[in-house]
Amino acid sequence: MPILRNLPSLLLFAALTAFGCHAQPVPQSAAAAPGQLAKPGKPITPELARRIEVLLRQKADLPPESTVNIGQRTTSDLAGWDTVSITVSNQGSTSHPIIFYVSDDGKTIGQFTRYDISADPRALISDAGRPARGGPETAPVLIIGFDDLECPYCAKLHADIFPALIARYGDKVRIVYKDFPLPADMHPWAMRAAVDVNCLADQSPAGYWNLVDYMHAHASEISAPFQSGPVDKTLPAVNQNLDKITHDQGVFQKVDVAKLDACIAKQDTTGIAASQKIGDSFKIDSTPTLFINGDKISGAVDISFVFNLIDTALRVQGVTPPPPYVAPPPPAPTPQPTAAKPSGK
Repeated sequence: MPILRNLPSLLLFAALTAFGCHAQPVPQSAAAAPGQLAKPGKPITPELARRIEVLLRQKADLPPESTVNIGQRTTSDLAGWDTVSITVSNQGSTSHPIIFYVSDDGKTIGQFTRYDISADPRALISDAGRPARGGPETAPVLIIGFDDLECPYCAKLHADIFPALIARYGDKVRIVYKDFPLPADMHPWAMRAAVDVNCLADQSPAGYWNLVDYMHAHASEISAPFQSGPVDKTLPAVNQNLDKITHDQGVFQKVDVAKLDACIAKQDTTGIAASQKIGDSFKIDSTPTLFINGDKISGAVDISFVFNLIDTALRVQGVTPPPPYVAPPPPAPTPQPTAAKPSGK
């Protein structure tokens, strides 16, 4: 638990002087269960209250005319600690109450932040309804990638890392993509591509992955029209090409083509926006971003690092990982040709 004397003065001052328009009553305890009153703890003696007040004034650099209001001490759910609620009043306003912890011996006060870790990190982002590669839903490791089909870094990861994951782990890993197309001023056709591949995913998961493979592998060809003209003039041609690629894959997969074409024509971005909102909630601001059983990885990383995270996740699930990964040696340098010696004639 961080001790109060280690808290930055500026942060403590900001917390204690966040005055509202009206004085606020000091709550009995932050540790009380809803609808219940907290039990009184040990009394705060005038000498203890004075030591707390002097420390707060020093650490928060409180104005001399301010008043430190120390509430009653109440029992907490941490052994050896009570809670006390403290506010600061100044010029008719009172700060929001802040809960401090006081040790049983009255020699230490502190604060800490609680985080709920009761949920399985793997379940923080759902893969429900998404096409998957690799293992079944019961696979011990779930890898969720937030993907942009126009992103060159996503294309490299898609081509290099994911085949290696399947080769190393087989059905022990399950790979799912979520849509996170970047803004149109950065990637003009990423949203169109995301809508199109999801139209096919509704009828053919295999067709979805074929499209994802193709678009990542041929992104430069899809973008080629932009090299010969401005985006607003060439984007319709690119979109038309994306629609045709999707339609042709639907024909190959023998899906209901009329239904597929209607979905493509509608260009409903609702599902894509929902996926982006999930990404935003996890503070994703770039692609590719991976979650390996809930552990977030952003940007380009070495494949050995990814393997290490997956190996750790497997051990946590009680599964023995493959033998340690050994990176292949770098290719030997190509020898330089030796200059021909003069014949001497």
